[in-house]
Amino acid sequence: MEVLLLTLSIFVFFFLLHGLDLYHQRQMPPGPKGLPIIGNLLDIGPKPHESLAKLSKKHGPLMTIRLGSVTSVVTSTPDAAREILQRQDEVCSGRMIPDAVTALENHDKAVLWISANKDWRTIRKALNTYLTHQHKLNTLGGLRQNMVDEMLEFLNQSALKNELVNIGNLAFVVAVNQISNTCFSRNVTNYESEDIGGFKTAVKTLMEVDGKFNVADIFPILKPLDPQNIRRQAKAAYAWLDNVVQGFINERLKHRELKLPRFGDMLDSLLDYSEDNVEDFNLIHIKTLLVDLFIAGAEMSSNTIEWAITELFLNPDMLAIVRKEVSTIVGEDGKIQEVKILDLPYLHTVIKETMRLHLSVPLLAPHKTEKEVKLGEYIVPKSIQILVNVWAMSRDPKYWENPLSFMPERFLKTEVDYKGQHFQFLPFGSGRRMCPGIPLAHRVVSLMGASFIYHFDWKLTHAREDMDMNDIFGLTLLRATPLVANPISIE
Repeated sequence: MEVLLLTLSIFVFFFLLHGLDLYHQRQMPPGPKGLPIIGNLLDIGPKPHESLAKLSKKHGPLMTIRLGSVTSVVTSTPDAAREILQRQDEVCSGRMIPDAVTALENHDKAVLWISANKDWRTIRKALNTYLTHQHKLNTLGGLRQNMVDEMLEFLNQSALKNELVNIGNLAFVVAVNQISNTCFSRNVTNYESEDIGGFKTAVKTLMEVDGKFNVADIFPILKPLDPQNIRRQAKAAYAWLDNVVQGFINERLKHRELKLPRFGDMLDSLLDYSEDNVEDFNLIHIKTLLVDLFIAGAEMSSNTIEWAITELFLNPDMLAIVRKEVSTIVGEDGKIQEVKILDLPYLHTVIKETMRLHLSVPLLAPHKTEKEVKLGEYIVPKSIQILVNVWAMSRDPKYWENPLSFMPERFLKTEVDYKGQHFQFLPFGSGRRMCPGIPLAHRVVSLMGASFIYHFDWKLTHAREDMDMNDIFGLTLLRATPLVANPISIE
């Protein structure tokens, strides 16, 4: 009798559990029917943003997909994105952390991946105060200008020698040194140095593996095995950057112990902030934040520059308009002034159109529901991953005329901007998880791009019609073929 009761109890338990699961499935958004165990894995190709965009046309603006044991809700339309990132922002602001990211020693202190908790608010406050505040941006403008001047000198020498220049690598060096001077008051590499290989290799590895399909993410039971060697690759790259940053911190701490003059850079400011907020912001927070800046700042800025220059090479008339516009704000010393460049309308339409057509981040970092939430007519349970396909929204013909064409002029006729309020265009995301570095990225990309165009003509190694416009999916969309050209100085 007891055995029978136990059997019935187990049966009822699993029946109720199965019934609850079916209930949630009925309440969840529709989606493609998956296979046992692997779910919709076969529906997702090597470029997930494109696969998900195609699936959403059939299954709707909110779509449920299952990859292995992980269930996700995908949005590919501005209205659905607004529901998630604005109306239900707090509930949907959690993070799903890829296994590769756990290779970062203190990933639980990384602003991109931690929950929107007290730690996160403290780090965001430090970023706003010491890096992206308008006054701080103006104060540090001279450092950014110095790095661009060094780039121009290198390009002049390359022009004299008739040497080819890898524009993506060059932009990466400028971006890395702008970050290192902002943080440490010194360059960390130069254009002739092999050190760029270390930075470029580390950052590129992380961009690839953090966005790569990882079987350990969809079958968490496999995480200890790291079957694709992804976490090991990420650990080596993170460790390299971690050691570089830790070395600068150690050096600065000794400098301060000896009561030597301050540098007045971001590291000094963060150390001061830490001394005043010992319990909430320590050396681990500082190191992790600085590593994050190198990863995000260098790659995304240089990636945008490379795509923008590519499009201008393909459209000489547009290039001529940018050059003429920039010439109106060049000082008597022949330098492009950063503050004035912020008011050049056509240049910024080119940058916006580049970010629309060649999004650095095609899928926003995965969100997670912190509790059960109603999205439209559907009920989404707690701890469900949410993917926002901003690539699909930036190419939606409902919002964009000729969406596959590079047409900067479209932004002259609209108030659409990238600050998170226009949901058809979210290169930096929206809501509380929106990228905090927008003001800095705007200045870096504008100044660097204008300098490339104003001071030099460029000779391609092949015909324009042979330009490879393919990209490679990762955490960012990289050019499949590097952009290489000969600079020709303009007298």
